[in-house]
Amino acid sequence: MNNYDEIKKLLKSSRNLLEKKNSMSNIRETYLSKGLMVEQDTNTSFTTNLGEPRPNVAKDTEKEIYQETKPKEDKQQAYRISGGILVMHGKSKTDLEITTEDKRAFQETMDEFVDEVSEMVDFYPLNAYSTSVEWSGKVIDQDLEFLYSIGENNGVYINGTLSRVDDEFLEFVSKLRAYYQKFKTKWAKVLASRKKTQIGQDEE
Repeated sequence: MNNYDEIKKLLKSSRNLLEKKNSMSNIRETYLSKGLMVEQDTNTSFTTNLGEPRPNVAKDTEKEIYQETKPKEDKQQAYRISGGILVMHGKSKTDLEITTEDKRAFQETMDEFVDEVSEMVDFYPLNAYSTSVEWSGKVIDQDLEFLYSIGENNGVYINGTLSRVDDEFLEFVSKLRAYYQKFKTKWAKVLASRKKTQIGQDEE
């Protein structure tokens, strides 16, 4: 095949393509003129038959993902009370404030633990959230850590390395469990009181 035949073939192919393009354009014009198709402005959203905008699924999904991955950040404020640390967690300034009752409850909690469970204890911060409380520490003479939790993960947890299970250990665990009930009752009341206070402030 010489160059002339090749050029001729290319011209024929391009004419065929143009005819197809023109025929598609003709079909489009026919649809538009008969009202079977409506041109949509790309700057406006599609509307339903009732004139309400159709949901932009891609945009809405993106917004939901952003809200799920970027929730309103949790803030915290720590207070030193008689050698212990009380940390309030929340999303607003009022969530982080403490009352005289909160301070008293925290002081009583530490004092009662020393009286009823063990004197040799190093307390970690008590963390108070809107619906839960977590408090932990290390009992030095038993060489183990404890965690009290009320809320979603209710219970008493201990963490130690190769603790000897003797009468002294069993007595300690029994005291630890017994005091948890008092701790749970006290801090459940604190949470309920804080919730009432916040609801009252929201209504004002």
